[in-house]
Formats: sequence, structure tokens, C-alpha cells
Amino acid sequence: MENLDDAGVYKISDDVALIQTIDFFTPIVDDAYTFGQIAAANALSDVYAMGGRPLTAMNMLCFPIKTMGTSILEDILRGGMDKIHEAETVLIGGHTIEDDELKYGLSVTGIVSPERLVTNSGAKVGDRLILTKPLGTGIINTAIKAGLASDDLIERISKSMATLNRSASELMQEVGVHACTDITGFGLLGHAAQLAERSQVALEFDLESIPYFPEVTEFAQQGLCPGGSFRNKDYYKDKVRFAGEIPEHIQDILFDAQTSGGLLICLELDKAEVLLKRLQNAGVTEAVIVGEVTDNVSGRISVK
Repeated sequence: MENLDDAGVYKISDDVALIQTIDFFTPIVDDAYTFGQIAAANALSDVYAMGGRPLTAMNMLCFPIKTMGTSILEDILRGGMDKIHEAETVLIGGHTIEDDELKYGLSVTGIVSPERLVTNSGAKVGDRLILTKPLGTGIINTAIKAGLASDDLIERISKSMATLNRSASELMQEVGVHACTDITGFGLLGHAAQLAERSQVALEFDLESIPYFPEVTEFAQQGLCPGGSFRNKDYYKDKVRFAGEIPEHIQDILFDAQTSGGLLICLELDKAEVLLKRLQNAGVTEAVIVGEVTDNVSGRISVK
């Protein structure tokens, strides 16, 4: 907990540790079923980021029963249940309250061998950084709310956000990695800064290698950034050095608060090449090496 890791871990024996996490939020897409899928995938991701296997889940639902039909509620829970089943996890209950604002998510419990636990504090100098999903979901979700996103774009980012990080997590455990975190509310650079500080190393990103949805550039130029992205930038900007002339809107994408983003994985160069090939073969086709771990000023991030 003191390392601001993705989930809490409690060792119950020499062979087993529990991983516990909770996450829920307001709708980011109009379709109730898709929202349920995204919220569930987002909550499950914390267990995957720590190299664990989710076992059980409980629904968390706040619902305005006086203003919304129960069919919406049913679609949300059905979307969440489908992702829970895909993760081979068991729904064992939950809690629902009446609220003026709709919110949904999961409390998830997983397990991991203490010896195989992956944290955000183990990165080593010389490691390469692999990112498994493109950036830009926060900005695009803001564009959706403004009615500016096309149906095709909504479908593409919804698919990305609803995709489990299960394959990436299982494959990184097979190969062996030093550190990992998932990219969510603090954005790429915020989570990277936490990882660098906890590992007492520096991270260097190659801007041209970082994947993001093509349409996000135009939206960022229009200032369609969620409030969380601006807060990320204000809080972490002193830890980041941008080399050369990197436009403000590109910086905003790197600080963009993501929903159900990918994993940022740190591992040795030779293993990184092996993992990248396995990810591609497993359908994680947008995974790419985006930078490396250096011995520069501890906790510092550089983007070139």
C-alpha cells in the first residue's frame, strides 16, 4: 500500500497472497451493456497488473431507480457478468444502492504466489518498457460526451477499454518481468512517475513509439481533455522533462487520464523482444516497446 501499487496484497501463506482491489465510475459510453463490460475490465485490470489471477468479484452499483428503467440496470450487470465469465472469475454477490447518479464497478479478489508478485517498485536500469494499449481514451470519452466522436471511433475505443489485460498479464508472468503497472487515471506519465520513484530509477520514453488513437490529436488540440488529465499535468509536470519542441496537445495525451488502459511492463531487453512477439501472436497487436529504464535522476521521466 505504501508504494501506491495497483491493488492491496495480503500474504496468507508461504505459497499464496491475496490481491484485493475495487473500482467503479460513472458511464463513459451511452450503451449500458458496453459500459458494464468496460467497468468490469477496468476493475479486473489491477489484479492482472500485479501478475495475479482474479478469483471472485462483487458488483458495486449505484442506480437512480426513479428515473431509469430496470432494463438499463440489467444490461449493465449483463455486460459486467460477461467480462467476469471471460476472466474465469466467479461473481459472489455485491451491493446496490439508490443514487441520483449511475455508477458501476467491481470489488475483485485474486491470488498470486508471493514469489511471483509483480509490483511497481522493481524496475532495473537497462529494462525496456512495453505498453500494451494505445492512449487517448480520456480525451475521446470527453469528445463522446460533446457529441463529436464518430460511431466508428466509439466502437474502436469501447473495444479497447473492454479488452481484458489477461493475456498480457499471463504472458509477462511466463517470460518474467521486473515491474508493471496498468495505465489508468494518472495517465501514462503519472503512472510512470510513480513506478520510477518507487523503483528509484528514471524512465526515458521515445515519443514516436508511443501508440495513441489517431483521432485523439485533433480532440486534444481543441482542448477536449478531462479534468483528471489537467490535474495529472499539474501534479507530475515537475517530474517530467520534454526534450525538444513537443506541442502542448501531445503532452496532454501523455498525461491523459485513461479508462481501462493497457499495462506498462518493465523487463530485460532480450526478454522484452520475446514478450513482444508472444503478445503479438496472442492478439495483443498494439503492444510496443516505448522506452527504457535509465540511471538518470531517480523518479525523473524524460520524453524525447
